[in-house]
Amino acid sequence: MAARFLLPFSLAFSIAAHAQLSTDIARIAAQAHGRVGVACSLPGRTLDCDLHAAAAFPMQSVYKLPIVMAALHAVEQGRFRLDQNIRFLPSDLISPDQYSPLRDAHPHGNADVPMNELMRLAVQESDGVASDILVRVLGGPASADAYLRSLGIDGIHIIDTEQTLGRDVKLEDRDSAQPRALVALLRRLADRSPLSPAHTQLLLGWMAASHTGDNRMKALLPPGTVVAGKTGTSGTGRNFTNATNDVALITLPSGQELAIAILVADSPAPAAVREHVIAEIARAVYTAATQPH
Repeated sequence: MAARFLLPFSLAFSIAAHAQLSTDIARIAAQAHGRVGVACSLPGRTLDCDLHAAAAFPMQSVYKLPIVMAALHAVEQGRFRLDQNIRFLPSDLISPDQYSPLRDAHPHGNADVPMNELMRLAVQESDGVASDILVRVLGGPASADAYLRSLGIDGIHIIDTEQTLGRDVKLEDRDSAQPRALVALLRRLADRSPLSPAHTQLLLGWMAASHTGDNRMKALLPPGTVVAGKTGTSGTGRNFTNATNDVALITLPSGQELAIAILVADSPAPAAVREHVIAEIARAVYTAATQPH
């Protein structure tokens, strides 16, 4: 008789847990007083974490992840070598208020930089010049955008360079992504990567070594949790911050990889609040993903 009620009870518990996660995410997101988009995916689990998952959000530097994937693909096609030097031209320089350790090291350009170092700088350090050089040698933003289409992923749009965005902040919304599309890209990378195993591990290693998101998804997760992520952040203008983003593959204790995207747009809240919102949502999803089911 007890066994007869086991399944309905388990199902009811599961439904309640899903509803609680959705409620928690909405409650946490409200603290940003802006638009918040969330999506996640874990094979074999149904996690109700969607919040405006199909809406378009400005990506900012999150778009450097697919750009570097496109660059690694070009290496696999034989167009470049990882150790090949690429010229940093004076015309690659971006606005002084945009982030670039490469520009800081070579204020006037005119330097040769290995292809793999440009990729590392772009995805691990979020270097705007490094990203733009990669886009230039790939053939422009449309080439990186076409690479995404070749993977069958829609809902992510790469239109501008960092240099262009630095000249006109009104263009920030054009380089956009749906949270669910970013999760689809992460799932593809984790489950059936379009890149070789060696290049996939190289990319994930750069992402895991990044510290740009230390106050975001990583902040409230158990110490030592591997978070292979990419952040994106805009400047503050028009009395709000256009984008505070983090997308990542989080390795769970089981060894499974949780794909998650959390995008905060049009928020007047201080940076510490916006980042804490991302951290709290990530912790809530992580907790739900590691519960027995």
